[in-house]
Amino acid sequence: MISQDKPSSPSQEQPEEGMLPITVWLAGRSYRIRIEPGEESEVRKAIRLADQKITELRTHYAGKDDQDFIAMCLLSYATDSAIHVFSDPVLQDEIKKLSNKIDRALRNSGKEEE
Repeated sequence: MISQDKPSSPSQEQPEEGMLPITVWLAGRSYRIRIEPGEESEVRKAIRLADQKITELRTHYAGKDDQDFIAMCLLSYATDSAIHVFSDPVLQDEIKKLSNKIDRALRNSGKEEE
């Protein structure tokens, strides 16, 4: 879990206990975030990969600003994630089982109404 580290005021919720505040750099800007302590290496790796992707996009699409590159990076990861999630064979199997259960339940409820 990641949350942005913001200064607290009396009207805001207190920061979550046990969260580790870290500073990361993305596209030349620093961001202060809070993460689960056991996830630091994975979060830093993901940030490093995103920063590399942004650098790669800069070389292919000159003339854009950093906001464009960050948005393009986000779209790339979101698309890849959506494609990989739905192509997971374990997930496909579970979806098929649930679909079959729903079909059986609907058929059985139709028989009870007759």
